[in-house]
Amino acid sequence: MEYLIKTNSIGGMTEEQFFQFCQENDSINFERNGMGDIILMEPTGSDTDLFNINIVTALGIWNRELKLGFIFGNNAGFTLPNNAIRSPDAAFITRSRYEALQKSDRKRFAHICPDFVIELLSESDQEWALQNKMKEWMDNGCRLAWMINPQKKETIIYRGNGETETKPFHKALNGEDVLPGFTINLTKIFTEE
Repeated sequence: MEYLIKTNSIGGMTEEQFFQFCQENDSINFERNGMGDIILMEPTGSDTDLFNINIVTALGIWNRELKLGFIFGNNAGFTLPNNAIRSPDAAFITRSRYEALQKSDRKRFAHICPDFVIELLSESDQEWALQNKMKEWMDNGCRLAWMINPQKKETIIYRGNGETETKPFHKALNGEDVLPGFTINLTKIFTEE
């Protein structure tokens, strides 16, 4: 579940103030939406983090071979064109786009929208809120995104051209032209003991 903290009555927070706020409260995960409201993110369950680590590991292995860009986990924050500061569960940014950023920007919430993101619907998430976040990723330039829903055992695929597609876990996902050659079978990751 996310909790929204309104900041309009105090005039909001600048990007620098928000960064410092996050650093001073580093044991809590925060995001900021395009209107400047702070979103307090509830921790996920252990299984959700286990699944997320397995997915990020698969992305990392794929990228280690091809060296097409950079993989990020769920602690990286990105400043989007609409001024939201969002943190996906996993992300990929092409090498040329990320290396074009100033090093000082990369040490903060880099001003870039990832080319690819994954959001994993956890027990603490509200599906409608995560769908809104997916829309925000796509509206800000993400080219491909997956919203993985372990409860329904399906993934909603969002594409840069506005198309969406729902795939059940037993059908492999592929990275299309954004992650060429990357495929993953979620039934292997989300096996129940």
